[in-house]
Amino acid sequence: MAGRVSIRLLNYLVRGNVIFRNKKCLRKSVVLVSRCHARSLSSSSSSSISAAQPDLSSHLAGKTYADLYELSVRDPETFWGSIAKERLAWTKLFYQVTDCDLSSGEINWFLGGQLNISVNCLDVHVAKDPDRAALIWEKDEPGTEERITYRELLEMTCRLANTLKSYGIQKGERVAIYMPVSPMAVAAMLACARIGAVHTVVFAGFSSEALAGRIQDAQSKFVITCNQGVRGGRIFDLKSTVDKAVKSCPSVRHVFVAKRTNNSVPMGKLDISLDEVMVGQSPVCAPEPMDSEEMLFMLYTSGSTGKPKGIVHTQAGYLLYASLTHQYVFDYTPGDVFGCVADIGWITGHSYVVYGPLCNGATSVLFESTPVYPNPGRYWETVQRLRINQFYGAPTAIRLLLKEEENWVKKYDRSSLKTLASVGEPINHEAWEWFHNVVGDGRCPLVDTWWQTETGGVCIAPLPAEPGAEIRPAMAMRPFFGIQPALLGEKGIFTCLFIITGNDVSGALCISQPWPGMARTIFGDHQRFVDAYFKPYQGQYFTGDGAYRTEDGYYQITGRMDDVINISGHRLGTAEIEDALDEHPDVPETAVIGIPHEIKGEVPFAFVVLKESATENQRAVVEDLRHLVATKIAKYAVPDHFLVVKRLPKTRSGKIMRRILRKVAMQDTSNLGDVSTLDDPSVVTEIIEAHKCYRSHAAKK
Repeated sequence: MAGRVSIRLLNYLVRGNVIFRNKKCLRKSVVLVSRCHARSLSSSSSSSISAAQPDLSSHLAGKTYADLYELSVRDPETFWGSIAKERLAWTKLFYQVTDCDLSSGEINWFLGGQLNISVNCLDVHVAKDPDRAALIWEKDEPGTEERITYRELLEMTCRLANTLKSYGIQKGERVAIYMPVSPMAVAAMLACARIGAVHTVVFAGFSSEALAGRIQDAQSKFVITCNQGVRGGRIFDLKSTVDKAVKSCPSVRHVFVAKRTNNSVPMGKLDISLDEVMVGQSPVCAPEPMDSEEMLFMLYTSGSTGKPKGIVHTQAGYLLYASLTHQYVFDYTPGDVFGCVADIGWITGHSYVVYGPLCNGATSVLFESTPVYPNPGRYWETVQRLRINQFYGAPTAIRLLLKEEENWVKKYDRSSLKTLASVGEPINHEAWEWFHNVVGDGRCPLVDTWWQTETGGVCIAPLPAEPGAEIRPAMAMRPFFGIQPALLGEKGIFTCLFIITGNDVSGALCISQPWPGMARTIFGDHQRFVDAYFKPYQGQYFTGDGAYRTEDGYYQITGRMDDVINISGHRLGTAEIEDALDEHPDVPETAVIGIPHEIKGEVPFAFVVLKESATENQRAVVEDLRHLVATKIAKYAVPDHFLVVKRLPKTRSGKIMRRILRKVAMQDTSNLGDVSTLDDPSVVTEIIEAHKCYRSHAAKK
């Protein structure tokens, strides 16, 4: 069967006039860090790396990392054009590499080119090695993993694509995917890509209201979900959440329901049993040729205004960047088992569970469970059983696990690991040291990656680098090819913006020139895209983060500069939480700030003003507020702290002075700074006293 499928695909690809990528790119060991492990140097736990010459394309062969990076920022057309021609399979080759204007947010790469993402992720590998494992589904119960070959994933994708087409899904239409981590979820993404539909994956932990808001904004006509999900030994309903959501989404025509468990769920007039209808569909589906700049997917991320924004990524540039960063940042070589434990509902899952690894023909792990189920050794037992080579996880999970006995790590064989990596937020030194020395035995390079939903892939990380280059603990360090960081500052009464030169300096982290993987717009609101990312520092992409450039020119991310907090690696706008809290009839006003948390990185702290009539019923109101946030956003967004205050500190213009609230919450009131602009400075004393009472009461519990 496999042979027949392979021949059929080869014939199809030839008839389709697909231009194959250079096979050398995938066949050779083309990594910057060799399979020899990093050696530990000093007591600071810095590491050095040994590296082979990079082999990005035949045109760039023989160049060092330094030469390649310099070329990538000096002559991006030559750099990216030569790689794109050889690395991707095109149905029509592009005639122009790039046409971008950061000041207006106009981003275009590989103009005139056509390709299909699913062909690059599936067909090209099936044609060469159909029985190679594409996915290892690490299900919730240990030892019940399932392996899905590239041939099987292609057939599943084609059956699902044909199902979608049979129900009228057209090229360019949006499809919402609300599913747990599973092969069917991956096939749903690839099926959309195959027929030219646009997928918007919504994290399966979001509430019905949050899901509805995203469906409404995307104007999705179709939803793909599961009857239930399984995680941490618990079964949770998904279909019922979708049922509630679509009641307020008149655009939805059909809801496709896949089975994760054998439990039955109520089916309505919109609902279609996905497993049943897929059986009757053909396992072959002709891929839709897509222009390089047509939409591939939308992914919603929180903004400071309270309304989630649909970040748009397109075809060729995103795939190329995800593929290249997957290979070089993580030292991926053919045959490796790549273990990214992120959920597909986040950009990490898109780029480093699905698109990057599959484009490179890798075996990608789908992790359905939690770090502590059935015990704190779950990650490392999985590494031993699946022989994982790269492990990519969040600092939140690492901080949780380092509190456990080291035996939970050391009892398992981790010798297959060659690269460790962290994602979602800057990793603190304690977590870095434990991850590197306990999990990696001090021999695996540990790369702290910095990037965003908007960047499409890793932008700053210790790798790739020159042979012998060091890796410093808890530092992102080096820009990837094509990424030109800049630190900007403000000065003068008229707020003059300037680029900060030299080293040992800090400022707002910007990127000075476009790269293929960056987002193209916010769906339905390009002006918001320009205002958020290109207007604050004209001609630059503003990341929203601050950074420090060391004396050696390395980059250390210092945290957010706007009203977005990072909870367990998930960005969430404080305004979104405030909007939910303000819906309570007894709450006229709230302010939410983020404070550090030992495990989660940051947690929300809510300052709440109550109506006078509700002051005697504070406890009940706070419980209502917890339920509101959990219902409208998600449980992880519920503030850890609620402090009821009489009023909030405001300037004469009515702006809430959040830095004061942050200092109060952090118990750092010795230097509040200038409070002269407050309408009534005495409010600060009121809030400090209220916080003292709150802490005193909490200590007695």
